[in-house]
Amino acid sequence: MFNTVANKKIAVMGFAFKKDTGDTRETPAIDVCKGLIRDGAKVSIFDPQVTSDQVFRDLSTSKFEWDRPDYSRSHTRILDNVKVCSSPTEAMEGSHAICVLTEWDEFKTYDYQAVYDKMCKPAFVFDGRNILDHDKLREIGFIVYALGKPLDPFLQKNY
Repeated sequence: MFNTVANKKIAVMGFAFKKDTGDTRETPAIDVCKGLIRDGAKVSIFDPQVTSDQVFRDLSTSKFEWDRPDYSRSHTRILDNVKVCSSPTEAMEGSHAICVLTEWDEFKTYDYQAVYDKMCKPAFVFDGRNILDHDKLREIGFIVYALGKPLDPFLQKNY
């Protein structure tokens, strides 16, 4: 994303450890979101089953303290850079990038042309679960990063 996510809206799609659960124990989404927040991104999170209270608890808890968290700590700093959305449209609208972090089946069926039309350009998709149709997303105009897949030509350097 041109070497910075500072002040960019990033839509995080999925916060649970795996689909069809609200279980967030040891979910990679916690580390991804904390990294984005540290780098100054505005993170919008949508997960069909994880509550906003759970998201803020997880993001407020130090690594490896999830089994004995101290919920008395304030999460005001996190509140400034994180929004938990009640719909996928709310999370993705106006974003610079979409990060798919949980393999929810519904994420495969979204109208990504409509999503693309409402995003900032260039629009990025980071598919951390390899569940999306990457060729179709590229046809729409997305720049796609997919775990374990070759980089988009846009991202490759010709040496």
